Amino acid sequence: MTDAVTAPDAPFESVQEVVDALREQGYVADTRLATTVFLLTRLDKPLLLEGPAGVGKTELAKMLALATGRRLLRLQCYEGQDETKALYEWDYGKQLMYTQILREKIGQVVEDAPDLTAAVERIGENESVFFSERFLAPRPLLEAIRSEQPVVLLIDEVDRADEALEAVLLETLGEFQISVPEVGTFVAKQKPYVLLTSNNTRDLAAALKRRCLHLFLDYPDAARELEIVRSKKTGLGDALAEELVNVVRGLRELELRKAPSISETIDWARTLAVLGVDELNAQVLSDTVSVVVKYDKDVKKALDALPRLVDPNATVEEPGHGHGHGHRHGHGHGHDGDHSHDAASAHDDGDVDGRAKRADKDTAGRHGEGAYGTPGYVKGTEKDPGPGTPRTVTPGQGSRSFGLGRRRAL
Repeated sequence: MTDAVTAPDAPFESVQEVVDALREQGYVADTRLATTVFLLTRLDKPLLLEGPAGVGKTELAKMLALATGRRLLRLQCYEGQDETKALYEWDYGKQLMYTQILREKIGQVVEDAPDLTAAVERIGENESVFFSERFLAPRPLLEAIRSEQPVVLLIDEVDRADEALEAVLLETLGEFQISVPEVGTFVAKQKPYVLLTSNNTRDLAAALKRRCLHLFLDYPDAARELEIVRSKKTGLGDALAEELVNVVRGLRELELRKAPSISETIDWARTLAVLGVDELNAQVLSDTVSVVVKYDKDVKKALDALPRLVDPNATVEEPGHGHGHGHRHGHGHGHDGDHSHDAASAHDDGDVDGRAKRADKDTAGRHGEGAYGTPGYVKGTEKDPGPGTPRTVTPGQGSRSFGLGRRRAL
């Protein structure tokens, strides 16, 4: 069970070889990323990649597998995931089938047992038969450890899993081994290249980070993102691709719920190429913006910003301009049908929000003597004492107001 670990030949002789090998697979890596990958292959330590979604974390594991000729094993993490989905499970169906097939043999084992207790003891002596590697169903972690050939193990979005799974990972990441209580400890014959990704939805345990090389992968600069888009052969011309990258970078500066990722930039470029676009303008970008912006409020912000991002000198009308919504530029609909945009027309019926009319109604002293709320106000024979002076309410008035003392008809 515990075979000695053999170290495979290092696939890269230098950092530049990493850059070149990944580029051949269509992955554009800068020196910092390539250096970290080089150390991953030399130090036999897992690599934890953190950063926003869509910056190439998962893609790096796929391209590393292709560049090194290793099989890719992927563990996709999610909330509520337990260790059985990550490590191994017992194949209960297979165990039951063998039990049915061997029913007669089991009967022979216990047929001369004097009592039930003795029969159970005899079955217990043979239970290891049913809890052996024959009935063990490996999941990605155990499969990577048991593999006869070296693999790349991707533990994707580890921040989505519960913290309990992190504790399970510590043994695997630290010693490249997994303990199965019923069987024993499996030690990797060929150490896998392990990459963990996190979108920073929560903080990971310090013990987990301590066992890993760490790299924060952020959005690239404009030149590198343009190089990535061009390397994907989207079909969009170089000049338009450069303009598109600048537009996407402008969208990322907005306060969006989810900023456009690199993969979405590539999708947008392919979309525009399929449509045969030969010039970027606000209209065509507005029609296709849902490729990179996925939430309704984000779409509204993007639509407002696109004309400015395409042409910084463009003059854009504010939403609702000319319809009197909060701008006091309402349509004055006179009796002659004339639609005036003059500010003075805000006092006409065209003032949709009624702001000017409300302001007129709030003018001090607009009501004459004796109006409600003025010192001259008289109700019956009772004179209003004026503003700021509390009025006296008699018990009789209170009874009449709240219906006290009235008898309810039964």
